[in-house]
Amino acid sequence: MRASPGSPARHVLVLGGAGYIGSHAVLALEAAGYRVTVVDNLTTGFRSAVPAHVRFLQGDIGDHDFVEGLFRSEPIDAVMHFAASLVVPESVADPLKYYHNNTSKTLGLIAATVAAGIEHFVFSSTAAVYGNPDSVPVAESSPTRPINPYGSSKLMIEWILRDVAAAHPLRFAALRYFNVAGADPAGRAGQSTAGATHLIKVAVQHVVGRRSSVKIFGDDFPTPDGSGVRDYIHVSDLADLHVRALDYLFDGGESMIANCGYGHGFSVKEVLEVTGRIAGKPLTVEQVERREGDPAMLVADPSLIRSKLDWRARFDDLETIVRHALAWERQLPGEGAPRNAPPGQSSVSADPPPTQR
Repeated sequence: MRASPGSPARHVLVLGGAGYIGSHAVLALEAAGYRVTVVDNLTTGFRSAVPAHVRFLQGDIGDHDFVEGLFRSEPIDAVMHFAASLVVPESVADPLKYYHNNTSKTLGLIAATVAAGIEHFVFSSTAAVYGNPDSVPVAESSPTRPINPYGSSKLMIEWILRDVAAAHPLRFAALRYFNVAGADPAGRAGQSTAGATHLIKVAVQHVVGRRSSVKIFGDDFPTPDGSGVRDYIHVSDLADLHVRALDYLFDGGESMIANCGYGHGFSVKEVLEVTGRIAGKPLTVEQVERREGDPAMLVADPSLIRSKLDWRARFDDLETIVRHALAWERQLPGEGAPRNAPPGQSSVSADPPPTQR
């Protein structure tokens, strides 16, 4: 329930709000009438991603004194948590970093949230919790069998939230992202990480000269064209889902875990064909071996969010997603300058962009 006319706006603390998805959520929350405070340690986020009029504090969720002091300083009605480490290969190479940053720090955050009497919590989870699904589309009831520490670190927090909500007056929404892409249609926010590994980001970086090529990992999957198929959701639609999930909790909704996707997918080759067509030139593509653990197809069953949150997508169109991503890339500083950048990598995993939520 949003604040009624004449009453103070509900105050939402957005952790990781200077990152890719978090910055879009800030825009959506403000448009919905919420009061927002952003906390980010700026390890992967950007101060410029937060509107100048929005209160911003640089800090880390693992700093218990900082978090507890923030909760004591003024009333906070809800926590929206995007802060996390997100690079899947890095999680395999350095699992302790991921269990510390994603699981241990969030455990402390949840404890502080409960101690402060805050009853509403929206958590940024991932479709990586499913691992290699038995079938698609993937429903929330599908087995959770993560195949990397990143997915495991997120699933552990889902379990912790479930158990804490059963013991305390805390209700939560854990949103499992499929492949997030695009940028704010008005050009106010987008993904700015130079070393990103998400397919559409890599493809548009290649278009503007920041990558020398785009790699396709595997052409022998049991899909129509042999390349992996993924469910791409526009970041602004995802941001809207966070606001709707928060509205749902304020309206008395029970805790929920929900997939965030459109319910249909596109192959890597289809995405690259659309990107080349929009750019007006073919892309330089490198075909390489598939990566171990990559499922052939990962598509969400979005029935739950459509029914419980009464949600309808605004940008469910691959061309629109690519156009918005390309428009953002073209306005970033240094367009076309680093022609000697490393070859691009296309992600055909279940994961959202590897940095910045």
